[in-house]
Amino acid sequence: MRSGASIVLAVAVRPHLWFVAITQLFRLAPSQWWARAPFLPIPTREYVKFRSQTQYGGQAMPIKSEDVLSYLNWLRDFR
Repeated sequence: MRSGASIVLAVAVRPHLWFVAITQLFRLAPSQWWARAPFLPIPTREYVKFRSQTQYGGQAMPIKSEDVLSYLNWLRDFR
């Protein structure tokens, strides 16, 4: 959860990424997320594990906030 908190903090201090981050959060959330605990639109552990494996070559590493910021900036520029 430490990396999750650092990611939230990194996005929170960058208002130009808020819309993109919220949009992605809801796009990556599983369907009917509101019906299951913790009742938040967050990606599943399986999805986060898959993304971590593909990003960092199969090693069990936490996702870096710099990588998330880079991805969100790319999405914002792509629009």
